[in-house]
Amino acid sequence: MAQRVCIIGGGVIGLASAYALVREGFDVSLVEAREAFASQTSFANGGQLSYRYVAPLADAGVPWQALGWMLRGDSPLKLRPRLDPAQWRWMAGFLAACRGSVNRRNGAHLLRLALLSQATLQSWREEDRLEGFHWRRNGKLVTFRETTSFEHARHGLADPRQQQVLSAAECAQLEPTLGGAPFVGGIFTPDEEVADCHAFCQQLVARLQASGRCQLLTGRPVTGIRQAGGQVQAIELGDEVLAVDQLILAAGHRSGELALPGLKLPLYPLKGYSLSVPIGAGHRAPEISITDYNRKIVYARIGQQLRVAAMVDIVGFDPSLDPKRLALMQRQARETFANAGDYDAAIEWAGMRPATPSGVPLIGATGYRNLWLNLGHGALGFTLACGSGRLLAELIGQRRTSIDMQGLAPHAA
Repeated sequence: MAQRVCIIGGGVIGLASAYALVREGFDVSLVEAREAFASQTSFANGGQLSYRYVAPLADAGVPWQALGWMLRGDSPLKLRPRLDPAQWRWMAGFLAACRGSVNRRNGAHLLRLALLSQATLQSWREEDRLEGFHWRRNGKLVTFRETTSFEHARHGLADPRQQQVLSAAECAQLEPTLGGAPFVGGIFTPDEEVADCHAFCQQLVARLQASGRCQLLTGRPVTGIRQAGGQVQAIELGDEVLAVDQLILAAGHRSGELALPGLKLPLYPLKGYSLSVPIGAGHRAPEISITDYNRKIVYARIGQQLRVAAMVDIVGFDPSLDPKRLALMQRQARETFANAGDYDAAIEWAGMRPATPSGVPLIGATGYRNLWLNLGHGALGFTLACGSGRLLAELIGQRRTSIDMQGLAPHAA
């Protein structure tokens, strides 16, 4: 009889974990508090599958840079200090990680996981014929408005063999919609990808339903986790009790509410925003994914819409739309790509991205014998989801993992 693995959280991380486990022959129960899967952080994210540009936010100089941002009205970062011990603990951990050596080490961990995730998604697309989510390998161009930041970036490439340093003229030649934009240069990575995260999740749901090995439970918030003797026994869904053999916690920034005694989860939500801009016949949207480095805005063409995403708001557990932040993002997008789409018809969205202070997710075992984590992917959830799910399936199946788990395994007990 196959072991049944229960997963709490039906976003892209939980769904990718379920899919990887079903592929390995496990029976799975996937529990989602909302009425629909992928309806929160995975719903309208940036859409870039940024495998080689995965440097953590925490880096040397970032605290001083952040102070400068906070004095500007058009800052990509917003901090609202709160009487919240979790926020202050997270900020202390973030500041401790803001060293060049730490950033390089964590960046190497993320790159290793990201490349595994790219290979995993490729195998799912080719071997399982997984499609229907606007996937394209269109390349990614990171553009710079300032010479200083451009020079720093060109001398610190994550993967020099796969990344090309381009002048402003070469950027405009590669992506004609950049003509006239005030960029001094860019870094192009040809094999980066783009896709619709929500549509990807819906495809996974359909495959899981068809597998006959996955029980899908929506609208079922977990109200408690029963444990005894260092082992999880069951989860509580209101009055219902669901026994588990193995349990994966993948509920994003809400996972802390379910944490068990002795299990410390250094997570905090980093709020981000997006615009989904319809592209009509007369519009000219960029075909290549663009990251405006200095403004911290990403652009990705997903089917017949341009996804514009930006902002890091450290404001607590507040998923509401901030009209001023959205207006700023739309104004800056219009300045850069004036004719990219119908901005007046853009669909606005905000999501709470669960992040660790270091930027490296928590994947693997805990001090409880049958409790596993898949948490803290921040803004890279879609990028890292397939690889993270694959690693957990290998760990639970007691197989050798596809990559070294150094730096990825949870330190919580």
